[in-house]
Amino acid sequence: MVRRIEPAARPAQPEQQTCWLCGRELGARVQSHHLVPKARGGREVAPLHPICHRTIHAHASNGELARMRGSRAVLLEVPAIAAFVRWVADKPPDFHAPVRKAR
Repeated sequence: MVRRIEPAARPAQPEQQTCWLCGRELGARVQSHHLVPKARGGREVAPLHPICHRTIHAHASNGELARMRGSRAVLLEVPAIAAFVRWVADKPPDFHAPVRKAR
């Protein structure tokens, strides 16, 4: 007797996520960002592009991020981060470039 093996059901495609900072579609590489740093008691995370994650940490210290309490609106008031978000808006999801630290 031959048993017929049913093909495994394909998992449903997850909904397309967007980056918490820039709002673009996420690509193949996704990083989790603690909205309030773990060292300051933060537990909530948000998905980000690696370039967006590096930009946040290049322009805001953990103390500043803790004072912002995970607010995207307050983070976008930092001029360098606001300029970055405008610049990266038309880039593809897997765009990569070096990120320079603030002087």
